Amino acid sequence: MTLLLTHPACLDHLTPPGHPERPDRLRAVAEVLGEERFSALSRGEAPEGSLDSVMLCHGELYVGELRHVAPTSGLVYIDGDTSMSPGTWEAVMRGVGGAVAAADAVLSGEHQNAFVAVRPPGHHAEASRPMGFCFFDNAAIAARHAQRKFGIGRVAVVDFDVHHGNGTQDIFWADPTVMYCSTHQMPLFPGTGSRGERGEHDTIVNAPLAPEDGGAQFRSAFDNLILPQLEKFGPELVIISAGFDAHYRDPLASLNLRAEDFGWVTHKLLDLADRHADGRVVSVLEGGYDLQGLKESVAAHVTALMGA
Repeated sequence: MTLLLTHPACLDHLTPPGHPERPDRLRAVAEVLGEERFSALSRGEAPEGSLDSVMLCHGELYVGELRHVAPTSGLVYIDGDTSMSPGTWEAVMRGVGGAVAAADAVLSGEHQNAFVAVRPPGHHAEASRPMGFCFFDNAAIAARHAQRKFGIGRVAVVDFDVHHGNGTQDIFWADPTVMYCSTHQMPLFPGTGSRGERGEHDTIVNAPLAPEDGGAQFRSAFDNLILPQLEKFGPELVIISAGFDAHYRDPLASLNLRAEDFGWVTHKLLDLADRHADGRVVSVLEGGYDLQGLKESVAAHVTALMGA
């Protein structure tokens, strides 16, 4: 059975008017997953994460500074894209807690897989720097937690957000036990993710896509580059950084994926997990900024998870 974790506190991270990373994103996800076809989901609330969990991937000084600048009123701008409101800290910690709780539920055998519907996203947050709407890297924290608590030897983090997950790559650059794989549009923010960026142990796999590329190029990148590398690596847990902003409707980029492409890649990753990881998959929401595109894509992704 598929576990869905979310929390209303994630709506309380407020961003400036017109900002794409807005509370309505999570409302759209909740609306579509509230439909009758998703009634079989096992639903729970994302707990607040611990600072100990955060510091599996982020430095103590950075975590303390971020906690210190969190406002009690108004907005504090961290950079041109990234700001904090009074509700941001709890929202961020629910994201951490949701990702960790999902890993616990899947690795304990309680659930086959899980989808963590939280915001703000996380994959741009480097070890000591927030950026690109992100503060802490939920997917990376879940990977480290799985290793620390359950002794998982090899974890794969697979990221199909349209923006490269520079934070996840930064955190695992020199780690032979975590493979990070990404499809993303280039050139585009944050400017990282070229094919030549492979990490110190050849466990970084970047498959950049060109503007206007669509499902054929996306599927080819997985079939010809990412999936063969994952097969060789043999992960014992698969974590998905599930960004849906490569959808053709999305305003922040210019790839042309459709909902069925996200369903296809989810099935491919589930098949991989069946072969190597006892089917264990944890998916964490990243980007996706057109509400209709987000709803269609999440529906396809979660439908695939539920069919596993």
